[in-house]
Amino acid sequence: MVTVLRPDEVKAKYGPMFCRGLLTMVDEKAGKARIVEQCISRGPGEWDIVNRKRTGGVIDKIVMEGTTLIMDVTLGERELRFGPVSAELGGQGIKAVRVEGDEVRSTWYGIAGASVGIGACLPQCKDVIRTEYPDDFKIGGGHAAHVDIITPKLVRVVIGVDDTDTKEKGATWSTALSMARDCPIGHFMDHKIVQLNPKTPTKTTNCCSCAVTFAVKESEIPALIDFCFDYLKKNSYSEDAVMTVFKGLDIPPALVEYGWSAKSVMYDTAYAEKVAAENGVQILHVTGSAGTIGAVAAIGCVDIGPKSAGVPEDFD
Repeated sequence: MVTVLRPDEVKAKYGPMFCRGLLTMVDEKAGKARIVEQCISRGPGEWDIVNRKRTGGVIDKIVMEGTTLIMDVTLGERELRFGPVSAELGGQGIKAVRVEGDEVRSTWYGIAGASVGIGACLPQCKDVIRTEYPDDFKIGGGHAAHVDIITPKLVRVVIGVDDTDTKEKGATWSTALSMARDCPIGHFMDHKIVQLNPKTPTKTTNCCSCAVTFAVKESEIPALIDFCFDYLKKNSYSEDAVMTVFKGLDIPPALVEYGWSAKSVMYDTAYAEKVAAENGVQILHVTGSAGTIGAVAAIGCVDIGPKSAGVPEDFD
């Protein structure tokens, strides 16, 4: 028999723990998911990185930004490899991640102290729907344990923005960040300032566009797009503002190449529209069309790290 506990019930049973966020974004077309785990301290996260890499399972990539762990995983199931170190060092890993309707089921294993993380810490996060414990579950000490943690199925949506400002008023980076902060839909995940070609003759000042990422339920995507469009419409000073939309975890290579080359090449709107159409990017004219080039490039640069903020010669 399985015991099912809600986050508040886990907290009442084990006491308050340390997880501040646990979100699962799914890209079923790509066969992958991204699990974002927020802790109150770097120490547990660093320990988790080492142990989860050691055990393998469905985790393909795991990095830490501040106190946040970001895990790219393959949908399905893979065996864990705790190895001979487990008896002395403990271990932790994810054996399976599966989509079940509007939910995602992830199967976590922990040995020794790591069983506290999977059995008491993660399950009491407010983002969790419920956790399923097997009858033989024991926490802490030298015990090996596993649980199934069920979270909402979320989708990553990237919103690109450009040309909301004029030479006299506004700043696109600020408008986009305010939009993300004020958005009541889903979870605001990230905001990137994308430096474009500084030699563009029609630029305002710095020639930057922006990309903002959200994690939302599929049913919430239309409302998210409507909110962002209306916000930009209300807060743009320019008659050239454009918003772009991309859904998914993998930015197509051709779109990344376009975003990077837009830092040194002067493209026209027609070419930007072609790249968008071929790579799943929706273009919405907020007040005009001139911002298309930068708003499409913003999507292409969203996952290239600090390079989004510079031009090629900065990284030679």
